[in-house]
Amino acid sequence: MAAEKTQKLASLTLELVNIPSESRNEADITQYVSQVIKPLGLTELQCKEDYLLYITERDLSKPLVVLAGHLDTVPAQQNLPGSLEQETVNGLGASDMKGGIAVLVELARWISMEKPVLSVDLAFLFFVREELPVIESPLPELFALEPELTKADLAIVLEPTNNTIQVGCLGNLNATIRFHGEAAHSARPWTGENAIAIAIQNLPSLLEYNREEVLIDGLSFYEVLSLTQISGGVADNVIPDLVECRVNYRFSPDFSATQAIEKLTTIVGNQTELEITSVSGGAPVASRNALVKHLQIVGSLNIEPKQAWTPVAQFADAGIPAINFGPGDPVYAHKRNEQIAIASLGTSFEILKKFITSPLKLG
Repeated sequence: MAAEKTQKLASLTLELVNIPSESRNEADITQYVSQVIKPLGLTELQCKEDYLLYITERDLSKPLVVLAGHLDTVPAQQNLPGSLEQETVNGLGASDMKGGIAVLVELARWISMEKPVLSVDLAFLFFVREELPVIESPLPELFALEPELTKADLAIVLEPTNNTIQVGCLGNLNATIRFHGEAAHSARPWTGENAIAIAIQNLPSLLEYNREEVLIDGLSFYEVLSLTQISGGVADNVIPDLVECRVNYRFSPDFSATQAIEKLTTIVGNQTELEITSVSGGAPVASRNALVKHLQIVGSLNIEPKQAWTPVAQFADAGIPAINFGPGDPVYAHKRNEQIAIASLGTSFEILKKFITSPLKLG
């Protein structure tokens, strides 16, 4: 039976992969998931084009756990349609995170068909535009519409984690650094000031920035700063007066956005123009949460730090403790050869099934 369920998960993952859903173009997959979940008898709380939220029958004596996943993918890289092999499902979004969506859908279907006794109340949340800057996320709107959701005891985001629990997440800051010079004719460069030369003089300190280890609850997070884009110049015969560099700074989970901006400003130096274009705070480490401990015990799982940003930060901002746990290897996320091991789908499903039905010992 377990093998049959795992193959069903693989087939569903492939079906989801083959529904194109690049960010801002998720209407088809949202409709598909809605059509699958609707007959299962869950209560519909909010079902719109940007999010689908369903809940099991409430028993207020039980904790409320949100199981969440995003429906969008990054742009295709000639990796559609997907394919099903003996051990993997291949294609855009297989790991990040249509495998996780398949687990959520099958878990909802299993609850509807088998009607098990649940030790927790469950909310199933599917949402869009996760792969875009956080300002485009629909989650804050949803939290405002459903204040009861913010009273949940735990949110589990089914990001690919190789079926380990990944707690916390780094904050994510994007900025533009501008180096200004003075334009001139390239035949008489001494009449101007080359912004490229100014950039070359100032960039080494940023390129040589060493990662900084931050230890939280015995887990190592690493602050890193990366130059990701550079542009400048207007023509071959013009000394450029402007060079722009894009900077990405991943900062400690226990830093506020204000602290992160202050630190980056110090690193860059006050002689350089710095424009903050987006900043998303990290998420607290929830490894001591009783429900997280319960999941760890029933699944015999390891706990690791999340060396990235994920929507657990948005749940945390809304007052909901949150972790990442899901099938798939994060190393394949966003890659041309994106794939997910079929076995990991079955493992994730079985662990979550055990988590929601095992007696709780939260004292």
